[in-house]
Amino acid sequence: MFGEKQQKCLNDLIVDSYGSPEELAKILDLGIEMLFYLEADTFERREVQHVVSALRDISIVLRKRD
Repeated sequence: MFGEKQQKCLNDLIVDSYGSPEELAKILDLGIEMLFYLEADTFERREVQHVVSALRDISIVLRKRD
């Protein structure tokens, strides 16, 4: 999925900015929840669904242990 260098940079970013993948996953979950309260006609429904799906996928991957 990622190259070795990209994976290290991503891991460093997550740890430095959020403390752990689990903490970032919590923030992403909060972002998903916030999307439910968007004002009507701000974005196309399909666009919002696409973003929610991407956030959910990232959140799931962050919680997986090797």
